[in-house]
Amino acid sequence: MRTILLQADGSGTGPAVIELSPGQEITFGRGTASAPVDFLLNHPGISRRAGIIQAVEDYWLLTNLSHDSTLVVENPEGGGEFLKVAPRRAAAPVPFEFARVVLPVAGGACSFLVFASQHSFIDPDAPETSATGEPTVSGFPLDETAKYFLVLVALCESRLRDCASSVIPTVPEVLERLREVPGCAGLTRAAVNFHIDYLARTKLRVKPSSGSRKADWQRAALVSVALRFDLVREEHLKRLST
Repeated sequence: MRTILLQADGSGTGPAVIELSPGQEITFGRGTASAPVDFLLNHPGISRRAGIIQAVEDYWLLTNLSHDSTLVVENPEGGGEFLKVAPRRAAAPVPFEFARVVLPVAGGACSFLVFASQHSFIDPDAPETSATGEPTVSGFPLDETAKYFLVLVALCESRLRDCASSVIPTVPEVLERLREVPGCAGLTRAAVNFHIDYLARTKLRVKPSSGSRKADWQRAALVSVALRFDLVREEHLKRLST
């Protein structure tokens, strides 16, 4: 059976871990002696009953019981993704496998971790269920064995290693990063520029915002699209290993 785990995040929370089966729910907050909560957040700035978490297979629902405080759910393993749950919002679905729930308090924040079950995916080798009609066209047809994909991985590396990073590598930095990668010794600056332009025009089809400079917007737009749609993931960083 799939389960959801809640774990303390070093912010004065307890108990250390709670396990929920699908359909089960818990309350979290500061609680009172007469009305305790299931997951204690021992901070004077937290509401007595701050919210409810309900387990649903490989995701979970978050209810914000506060009348004036927004809850933020971060994806620590992603590209900076987060969602906000407004005051009094009921049963907001959270899609992250690993998440940090952040509650605002004076002088900082109080948080705890939630681990959902591993998400299920359709077998990529399975045939499509429809026996007739044209096959589905991929939205972003990337060849992970191609050099342009290595260029894309190098562009995304800083954000993959640190989701808070705003660094977008320059063309010379991409060239230097790939120089020692097998098969890339002969890569030139012009070739890297070509691959970036090819990705922008043909593969990811990104478009500039008004007034932006080509040298800047293409690289930034490619990183944004690649990470937003999981086209480049942490597992791809091993492709940059020498």
